[in-house]
Amino acid sequence: MDHTEITYAVEGPIATVTLNRPDARNGYTVRMSDELADAFDRADSDEAVRAVVFTSAGEDFCVGADLSQGGGFEVSGDDWQEPAGRCSKRIFEMTKPVIAAIRGAAVGAGLTITLSADYRLAATGSKFGLVFTRRGMFPEGGSAWYLPRLVGLGRALDWMVSGRIFGAEEAKAAGLVHELHEPGELLDKAYALAREIAEKTSPVSVAVTRQLLYRLAAADSPYPAHQLDSRLTALLPQHADAVEGVLAFLQKRPPEFPLRVDRDLPDFLPWN
Repeated sequence: MDHTEITYAVEGPIATVTLNRPDARNGYTVRMSDELADAFDRADSDEAVRAVVFTSAGEDFCVGADLSQGGGFEVSGDDWQEPAGRCSKRIFEMTKPVIAAIRGAAVGAGLTITLSADYRLAATGSKFGLVFTRRGMFPEGGSAWYLPRLVGLGRALDWMVSGRIFGAEEAKAAGLVHELHEPGELLDKAYALAREIAEKTSPVSVAVTRQLLYRLAAADSPYPAHQLDSRLTALLPQHADAVEGVLAFLQKRPPEFPLRVDRDLPDFLPWN
């Protein structure tokens, strides 16, 4: 897919997905949603990519749906997916960690598309808002599922029902944002985190772990987790990445994990 509203680049083990409509404050469009889904597809299928940095060109991350274009879309078929969900759902399904680096405004779809990312780093002075009720609209991007799990039901109700804008410090205190950095340092911090993950973790372990956390979050007891934990742990004596991880630790050297996500994920995982 040719990209006109985002850019996609790979350098070493890190892919960068960048919203690229700075003149429109990265206003969200259907075209952008499809390009984002395509970019995350590319990153997920590239075994050389170990982590994705999700960022933006210009002063704002994304001010939400581009209402200057009417904010419209064509609905077709019972399985139609609304535009914000095309991105957030694809990130949810990733086997690679995604680090969102947010500066300026992240409002409406500009925030909901980041809720399924593994990390949200934000610049000091950033502004956030789930403004749907103030536009007569409804939450999208799966945000009614993600947000309470990130910040608790009480805070999610406050932000979503009021539709108010809130700042970076409040977002950090509630757990929506993991770290705050000065605007000029934000991307460097995101890339440093991505490199740490790429250099020090097993890609198969990361893929399984992030899905365990998400897929089991709604279980009604810990028993499904215990069952999967037991099956996964039983693999370890013959699991090449576990053997390498222990040897690297004992030999005080960086690990070189041999297993690949595209062929070595356990075949009994219920979501595969």
